[in-house]
Amino acid sequence: MFRIKRLYLFMLQSFLPLFMMTFFICLFIVLMQFLWRYIDDLVGKGLEMSVIGELFFYAALTMVPLALPLAILLASLMTFGNLGEQFELTAMKASGVSLIRSMRPLIVLMVFVAIGAFFFQNNVLPIAQTKMWTLLYSMRQKSPELDIPEGVFYDQIPGFNLFVEKKDQETGVLHNLLIYNVSKGSDNATIIYADSGKMSMTDDKSHLFLKLWQGEQFENLREQSGISSNNVPYRRESFDDKEVLITFDANFNRMDESGMRNQYVGKNIKELQATIDSVNARVDSVGDIYGKALREIPYLGISYYTTVRTPNGMERRQQTEVSLDRPVDIDSIFRGTNPAFAKSYINQALSKARRAKQDYEFKSFAMNDDRTTIRRHGIEMMKKFTLSVACLVFFFIGAPLGAIIRKGGLGMPLVISVILFIIYYIIDNSGYKLARDGHVEVWEGIWLSTFVLLPLGIFLTYKAVNDSAVFNKDAYVNFFRKLFGKGETRNLTVKEVVIDEVDITTAKEKITALSKMCREFIDRYPGRESYVNYWLNGYDRREIHSINAMLEQTVDYMANSRNRVVILKLMELPVMRSLWFYHPTDYKAIGWSFIAIFPVGIPIYLWGTRCQRKLKEELEHIITTDNELIALLEVNTNDINT
Repeated sequence: MFRIKRLYLFMLQSFLPLFMMTFFICLFIVLMQFLWRYIDDLVGKGLEMSVIGELFFYAALTMVPLALPLAILLASLMTFGNLGEQFELTAMKASGVSLIRSMRPLIVLMVFVAIGAFFFQNNVLPIAQTKMWTLLYSMRQKSPELDIPEGVFYDQIPGFNLFVEKKDQETGVLHNLLIYNVSKGSDNATIIYADSGKMSMTDDKSHLFLKLWQGEQFENLREQSGISSNNVPYRRESFDDKEVLITFDANFNRMDESGMRNQYVGKNIKELQATIDSVNARVDSVGDIYGKALREIPYLGISYYTTVRTPNGMERRQQTEVSLDRPVDIDSIFRGTNPAFAKSYINQALSKARRAKQDYEFKSFAMNDDRTTIRRHGIEMMKKFTLSVACLVFFFIGAPLGAIIRKGGLGMPLVISVILFIIYYIIDNSGYKLARDGHVEVWEGIWLSTFVLLPLGIFLTYKAVNDSAVFNKDAYVNFFRKLFGKGETRNLTVKEVVIDEVDITTAKEKITALSKMCREFIDRYPGRESYVNYWLNGYDRREIHSINAMLEQTVDYMANSRNRVVILKLMELPVMRSLWFYHPTDYKAIGWSFIAIFPVGIPIYLWGTRCQRKLKEELEHIITTDNELIALLEVNTNDINT
């Protein structure tokens, strides 16, 4: 028991440093991706470092659900890859400790990590998202830092366009200024030209102060005159020095967090469920009202209006429907009336239909907004659980995969981790968009990535526990060789010591029997099989196995010969293969299915008949070689008799 406890401590000591390292590396990478995405909202605003640091802190907390599964996958891959590369997993198995038992402390650790991830998603993440998005929107609203370039118009001051020909970097004096004040519209613009000027900010950073020298001001007086003609009066003013005060708020003003707190990103499970229930109740009640209104409104009816006096003495118009004994003959109405009236009837009907359509479209938009709110809140609630499950799934993918590939370090594990995480991210993002747009149910879209990767984790764990060669190249080579039939050559040598001497009579009997079996098989399948017969019957692979067994027995017996020419002739015999293409299926239903979907089975049929033709060529070659072997044996018999 003490040895097992030391083993648990060893596994934790191997995993935790790698996990912490990979977590902060992954968090840094996704944080840089956040920076690249929102760099335009941060640069040139003159923000304090404390504000930027606060934004990055909350952004790092928001990126934890993205970095944590990747860190678990990479750390587990590296840990078990290192153990496999250093043969420590082999030593554990040799001492009776299974892979699952060695993973036990890390499984317990992952359970605690998953529980902590759930509480983080429910309690910490809503606050972090609220503060991050509030800060980001506040930064977007902040005016950019004032830096007027030379030789171009500067339009970052609301209502003004400034042009500066040259700036003195030492004194801050601006030369040849041109200021367009378009705050009242382009038709009422005020234009100021100055030979030089100087710009400064007020102490409260809410106004821009311009001191101008030697210039002129032109002002349009269209508003004062009220004249709407081409001759518009204007005012011209020359000045030696002039002071202009422009409203320009350069302060950083934080937005109120309450607005973002009421959004789905700022709510925990209890608040999300309360919102979903309330919106569902509203949708149900409004939908019931709309349904009753649709059932009560007749599709076609005749009505007239009467004036009714209410109990309080007021008069109101009341619509009364007229019941019809039989449907109205629309064609007779049009035939028996003035054509002008008929056109009026059609226009009235179209207007009524358009009003009804607009009314239903408005109701549909209102209902769609509520359904979108329900989906958004449902997605956010499902995300509280998906992170915890993703941590467990990625651990059961990374740990057995590392035990299988037995490669540590940052090479192969990093490549595999990135590929798997990209697949997970694509599937997860696709499922999120499908659920957001209402194409699938919320739980189907959000749990799609888990449904896809969970079987992979189970499969890899099963293979790792049973020491299966998932990444053994030879296993896949043998599989495809068996499937497509890459030929092999025989390699025989003359034995220096022969225990069982070759009896010529027995050898002739074996060779003759082999040739007879090959000839019977060739005669049974004389020509190319038809498409239907290929899928329903094909070649009898049991008979092919029998021929192959007889061939190998004959070669093994004849390999004891002391005659080098016989050994060389045996090497000419082919190595027979039992290919899948000889007879694709033993089930008639599957064969008829391929016959029914005719074009799909054509490539298999063409390749299969090619393999069958090569098999017949091999059998013909066996018969020819057998005849040559019999001739050699007869020569040897004559030599012995002589």
